[in-house]
Amino acid sequence: MKRNLKYDIGYLDGFVSDKDLKNVFKEVTKAHELLVKRNGPGKDFLGWMDLPEDTDGGLLGDIEETAGKLNRASDAVVIIGIGGSYLGARAAIETLAPGLTGRKIFFAGHNLSGGYLGSLLGILKDKDISVNVISKSGTTTETAIAFRIIENFMKEKYGSGKIADRIVCTTDSRKGALRRIADREGYKSFVIPDDVGGRFSVLTPVGLLPIACAGINIRDLIAGAKDERKCSSDCDPGSNMSYKYAAVRNILYRKGKKIEILASFNNRLHYVDEWWKQLFGESEGKNGRGIFPASCDFSTDLHSMGQLIQEGERNLFETFLIIDEEGKGCPIPRDDEDLDNLNYLAGRQVDYVNRKAYEATAEAHFEGGVPNSTVSLSERSAFCLGRLFYFFERAAAVSGYMAGVNPFDQPGVDSYKRKMFKLLGKPGA
Repeated sequence: MKRNLKYDIGYLDGFVSDKDLKNVFKEVTKAHELLVKRNGPGKDFLGWMDLPEDTDGGLLGDIEETAGKLNRASDAVVIIGIGGSYLGARAAIETLAPGLTGRKIFFAGHNLSGGYLGSLLGILKDKDISVNVISKSGTTTETAIAFRIIENFMKEKYGSGKIADRIVCTTDSRKGALRRIADREGYKSFVIPDDVGGRFSVLTPVGLLPIACAGINIRDLIAGAKDERKCSSDCDPGSNMSYKYAAVRNILYRKGKKIEILASFNNRLHYVDEWWKQLFGESEGKNGRGIFPASCDFSTDLHSMGQLIQEGERNLFETFLIIDEEGKGCPIPRDDEDLDNLNYLAGRQVDYVNRKAYEATAEAHFEGGVPNSTVSLSERSAFCLGRLFYFFERAAAVSGYMAGVNPFDQPGVDSYKRKMFKLLGKPGA
């Protein structure tokens, strides 16, 4: 089987040994068995494991048909959601389709900025728009506020009885405020599976419908995840790359490396980094422990964070996320005067220089005491991104179990909400 995703641990020498990996093999095996036997903490939220195989072709067809209808009715689609109801879709769209389609994808409901919403409405007033609102409960504050405002905006724009074909709800199958709204108004709806948590939901309609609206092939995305699942069936971290990554993370954490930086050298991967931060932060950050997930956009951040990473406190490690394909169409020209001393690069592609920047950074940071490893994709495609999503999801589950936490709950998330509701004077708060 061709590996479109690789995991390289070349710059872990002196930090993670073969003996270290062998010593945690029993923990990896135990975590693997908790997953496949489905008898560990959070066992009711393991539906994400089966999505690559169990996603029905009829569902994919329905999603593709719905995306087509939304796109034909509008030149802008607004995705309303936050956290796991937003980040996976945005990661795929920003990675694979920025500026490549004739339509525009906008996002709302992921913050509480009135300025942002006001500016968005200003942009949308002269456009035909459709909406996909995503919320399990329908009462998530950021999403609910944005949807109420945008739904009202659409009623004023088109007429209150003429927007049903422009709004799609992705929500619970039976209960919740958004389910009641969808049923009452006759909005098309898709179901968020009961056994899939938000941060693991990118391969459900939560992520697939927005991704399809952006013109991305969701069948290729699912196929990539399916291939990665086959590669994750072996519990041996020597051959299972997602488990090796999980093992490496826990070994380094136990050696005092409390911060992980996911660093990419392609700006299109920025929201993959953001999705990854939620996946690992929310899965592991509990019970007074957890690796802090941070991210950097290189080489940009090498000119701001590079000094700290190179010579600051040695409490961090890096994982590089790289796309192997070399971009074409942007060669560096020759200049007769060569005042900037760049003629030695004349004729080279900019991405060639970018690749060397990555190689130099990995080596320099390692020599500066920062262990690092690399996840690489063979190309920027829906298939490879599907592999990457499943790779990280599987790793997060095993890494969480190795850390002794339930990777599938998030008991601390509501703490700020309770205080905010009280400050806002919400009835019953």
